[in-house]
Amino acid sequence: MLNKLCMYLERPELYKQSEINFWDDEYISKQLLKAHLDTNFEGASRNFNFIEDSVNWIVTVANPANYPKLLDLGCGPGLYAEKFAQKGYKVTGIDFSKRSINYAQNRNKETNLNVNYLFQSYLNMNYNEEFDLATLIYCDYGALSTENRRLLMEKIYDSLKPGGKLILDVFTINKYNNFEEIKYWEINEDGGFWSNEKYMCLQDNCKYNDYNTLEQTLVITEKDENVFYVWNHYFSKESFLLEVENIGFKSVEFFSNVKGEAYSDDSMTMGLVLQK
Repeated sequence: MLNKLCMYLERPELYKQSEINFWDDEYISKQLLKAHLDTNFEGASRNFNFIEDSVNWIVTVANPANYPKLLDLGCGPGLYAEKFAQKGYKVTGIDFSKRSINYAQNRNKETNLNVNYLFQSYLNMNYNEEFDLATLIYCDYGALSTENRRLLMEKIYDSLKPGGKLILDVFTINKYNNFEEIKYWEINEDGGFWSNEKYMCLQDNCKYNDYNTLEQTLVITEKDENVFYVWNHYFSKESFLLEVENIGFKSVEFFSNVKGEAYSDDSMTMGLVLQK
């Protein structure tokens, strides 16, 4: 048992994927949806006031009259997509969580906003100049490997009409510098986020070279053990420009967040507007 635990807790190679996708796990995906919808918790989505401010700013950057067709990547349960639709955009939302998409589709029936929600990985999408605007919000981009970031950026570029815009956010080097390397464990007698049964959780948060971090979680129940990896890559202005310089975008604007606040060297995030 000890050898097995040590194996699980070894630091994996950069960007190694979890064997179990927690977006698809029947129990964990339910907890993730709750986190998305919790107005007092920012672990899965921005708070509602931030979302409202963000959508209002995006309307000023790409008004629906001129940028009517919007692609919301990683839309989750539709928190942004609904508000985009209320502003007059024709919205397509893509997400890899079946539970979140089901929730969003049910909400769609209640609101009659006619958002087109698709259960799909955005790494597998194939559009050709169909959208005027694409959004990728809550720093999803940095959670991908270098190769998948490139793939996604190429697919987004292809999906946009000439003159179309991409709005996204990423974590900055400041966030990386503030990342705390820590190991801890806890026992959840009555279950919790990772399982509805009693479980032990061993957490290892660590830094890698080139501004990458890993949050590694080992969950042990009486039945089995599972390890989950959450990666993040962190950007400077310069490193982001290097990453997208050969994609084809004509311009890149920098902000401190996707509310449009002026860029600051002290910010923990960067909001970006790229135009094709």
